[in-house]
Amino acid sequence: QVQLVESGGGLVQPGGSLRLSCAASRSIFSFNYMGWYRQAPGKERELVARIVGSTTYYTDSVKGRFTISRDNAKNTVYLQMNSLKPEDTAVYYCNLAFTYWGQGTQVTVSS
Repeated sequence: QVQLVESGGGLVQPGGSLRLSCAASRSIFSFNYMGWYRQAPGKERELVARIVGSTTYYTDSVKGRFTISRDNAKNTVYLQMNSLKPEDTAVYYCNLAFTYWGQGTQVTVSS
């Protein structure tokens, strides 16, 4: 069993930046897949970014603005979000190996 805890969300103005962290309760070294998802009110949860080994993928709406990375030594996955837009407002969740989910962290982009 693995527990995931997200942090780093908050209220930011359009154009601002946030860095989300997802800390795992044990080593993530052996897990190949880690992803960040988001769910806006009234919408389905969607994949934002994933990292498989060292290969990354981003949904079109965040390409060039978001960066996913992992630090195996700290058992943590990050999502650096720059040039934030109001449409990025959602609860962001991290996922490990398609199996484990965190509790989510709220990101609100508003002036």
